[in-house]
Amino acid sequence: MQPSTCPSHALGSMIGKAATIRVWGSPSSAGLLVIRTRCLIAVAAVLVQAAPGTALAADPHQAGATPMAARAGIADNPYAGQQSRSIKALSDDDIARLENGDGMGMAKAAELNGYPGPRHVLAVAAQLRLTEDQANRIARLRDRMSAAARPLGRELIDRERRLDQLFASREITPERLTAETAMIGDIQGRLRAVHLAAHLATRHPEPGASDPIRPASGLCRGGRAKP
Repeated sequence: MQPSTCPSHALGSMIGKAATIRVWGSPSSAGLLVIRTRCLIAVAAVLVQAAPGTALAADPHQAGATPMAARAGIADNPYAGQQSRSIKALSDDDIARLENGDGMGMAKAAELNGYPGPRHVLAVAAQLRLTEDQANRIARLRDRMSAAARPLGRELIDRERRLDQLFASREITPERLTAETAMIGDIQGRLRAVHLAAHLATRHPEPGASDPIRPASGLCRGGRAKP
């Protein structure tokens, strides 16, 4: 049988030899120290020359090693495919909805607490038995909301595009990051306020309205019309 060339086997063999020398050698002899030192040097050489496939090979640049970035790409990634977006933080659907003035869940605090939005109320106007005056007023409210939300949506798209370009061009700095995200946050806050205000006005009309609207009383907190 061919002797094993595995470094661990060689290491075990050398340790065994060192032990034999220690047992049979004279502890007081000066030669023993020399022999044991040579054995230790030989063991160290084996460790250094260990095969790349063993646990001792820790250099990520060795042949066959997978770089960390590549390993990360292999694993399941919730952002897979999104690197091709024109604006990484926004999908095409997100952009279209922002341009259209849609709420995109920004008014959930109102919607899920009994304050439906004008678009939702108009969608179930017949079921809620709205009067013509109520329907007209809510339609005007919807139009004002959209007129205010659309330019803010376009502004948000532009700022997100700017942030994306700064990262893509490697021109981003901590100072620019702080400034850009502050502007994005300001736009998002104003846009959310537009949608929440519309929900509030749907339930509580402006002073002087001919008939207080009651569509919210016909809607449950989940936003569906009650039977």
